[in-house]
Amino acid sequence: MQKIDDALLVRAQQGDETALAALIARMMPAIRKGAAAFHAPGLDFEDAVQEGLIGLFQAVRGYQPASGTHFAAYAAACIRHAQQDAQRAALRKKHAPLNFSVPLPDAESIAQPGPEELAIAGERYADTLQRMRTELSPLERRALVASLHGQPAAQTAQELGTTQKAVANALARARRKLRG
Repeated sequence: MQKIDDALLVRAQQGDETALAALIARMMPAIRKGAAAFHAPGLDFEDAVQEGLIGLFQAVRGYQPASGTHFAAYAAACIRHAQQDAQRAALRKKHAPLNFSVPLPDAESIAQPGPEELAIAGERYADTLQRMRTELSPLERRALVASLHGQPAAQTAQELGTTQKAVANALARARRKLRG
């Protein structure tokens, strides 16, 4: 770590952005070294660097030359404490669902079916409809369509003028025929 000039520190404390940028440049190796040491789930390297920068800003704001401590040592302690606090926060149990969850895929990363897949799906759909017309009885077909629309068996039985058991049996036969 480079020696910090007292005049540079005073200018940074007074709000001189050029002096603050120079101070950050001199302290960045210590910040990055600390960030590499404080790795945790939910605390990426760049996040730890940001926490170190926050610690440096706090050091600039709170440093008192009369304390007898060199600014570099004080700033290093502030940076380390800020990064330790961030690591502790990331390791808290309340953050575990965020740290160990699987992100949802972006809309762009979801593979869209190509023309071949769409054609094959259309052929399968047409084949299933044809099988429903030829292999299923009218009761089985009506029970299956009603079930696919989310209609309860009791309501289907009432509409078809039959018992709920007959609708359930017709639905079971339709499923068995279409699977085979």
